[in-house]
Amino acid sequence: MSRYISLIAFLVIVLGGGLVIGSLTPPNDWFAQLSKPAFNPPGWLFGPVWTALYIIIAIVGWRWWQRNRSGVSMKLWYGQLALNFLWSPVFFSAQQSGGALVIIILLLITIFAFISTTWRQDRLAGWLFVPYGAWVAYATLLNASIYALN
Repeated sequence: MSRYISLIAFLVIVLGGGLVIGSLTPPNDWFAQLSKPAFNPPGWLFGPVWTALYIIIAIVGWRWWQRNRSGVSMKLWYGQLALNFLWSPVFFSAQQSGGALVIIILLLITIFAFISTTWRQDRLAGWLFVPYGAWVAYATLLNASIYALN
């Protein structure tokens, strides 16, 4: 039973954290006025994508927390979550697309480092982070393009 309580806790922390960050730092007038690349997705897409990704992030974190709470992989998991939650306030609230670009590049590196360190011991965790890495790679390109255009 405690396994499932800890899974619920991970889901609440990750989904709840994402929801709080998203509601406190939504796209604003500054963002609406920015020049964006042609491949900028419609705004409605971000909510469903991030919800699915946060569920995956929580499940993977929970799996590793059960396996090794203080190992390198778990530290990378914590690091990616901190960087993930930091990006929106820097981009939308502080209106610092360059600073956000640095954060998202570090996030992408951390995601790939997590995949690399978990791959041999828990291939499922590694595979579950692949869509997250792909989305963040796309978001990195989007952030870099917005920075360059503005």
